[in-house]
Amino acid sequence: MNDSRPLLLIDAPSLYFRAYFGIPESAAKAPDGSPVNAVRGFLDMLATLIRTRRPDRLVCALDYDWRPAWRVALLPSYKAHRVAPEGGEVVPDTLSPQVPLILELLAAIGIPAIGVDGYEADDVLGTLAATSPAPVEVASGDRDLFQLIDDSRPVRLLYCGRGVAKLEDCDDTAVRTKYGVPAAGYADFAALRGDPSDGLPGVAGVGEKTAARLVERYGSLDGILAALDDPSSGFAPGLRTKLTAARDYLAVAPTVVRVALDVPLPPMDPTLPAAPVDPDRLLALAEQWNLAGPCRRLVDALAGNTVPA
Repeated sequence: MNDSRPLLLIDAPSLYFRAYFGIPESAAKAPDGSPVNAVRGFLDMLATLIRTRRPDRLVCALDYDWRPAWRVALLPSYKAHRVAPEGGEVVPDTLSPQVPLILELLAAIGIPAIGVDGYEADDVLGTLAATSPAPVEVASGDRDLFQLIDDSRPVRLLYCGRGVAKLEDCDDTAVRTKYGVPAAGYADFAALRGDPSDGLPGVAGVGEKTAARLVERYGSLDGILAALDDPSSGFAPGLRTKLTAARDYLAVAPTVVRVALDVPLPPMDPTLPAAPVDPDRLLALAEQWNLAGPCRRLVDALAGNTVPA
């Protein structure tokens, strides 16, 4: 194995949600009329990433628990607005049936798709990024994963907020330029600023610039909380009042926002195959679901990935 080639970690839910909303259902249907837009888009994203990043290892991470009880116990508002009336996550009716098909296709190709009970995909990605031989690249549209960037290993985030074709290859400098904090301080910065998409309230009256200044000055939320207890720490009275009012939230927010790095992962072989491990199954699925084009592009990307650049 050539250690200069990256381990590519895929935030599968992030990518297949983007694929679902990025491709009209009318443009991707199986012969029986079932939508396969998320599957088609996800396979093409995967092919593009393999072709452009040239990994020798690849793992897809899954949400086995999109809203873990241990996070909700600390912060009941965590993702509360995304809970369906019958429980579980609000997922479009025509996306849910496509996810098992994505997993079948990955199995036929030979790409591991890993989830762990009680943890989100982010936690699986974080643990793999922290424990796998570098270099590591994480592909996701989730800003929370800026915290995984580590130039010393290196771990990079391929941020797909605007799609894989326009991904942003982010290192620590990119995070500093965008947010004014180092990647290691991003989780504390996000806790201060808040994130409505995850039900994180943040500190009332503290926006992005103030949050960045606080992290830059005090190093971490622990440093900020310690400074609150020091009358000579130089907080403006209004800011001290805001932070003091949010002390209970700030005591739990870091554990909620920080990605777990110690998830008990199952055994897996991340080696990216040069060809599908079960070509007959892949062909049958491609024909059954009208996915011959994207499957062919992915197989071509695998074959081309073995050729020296």
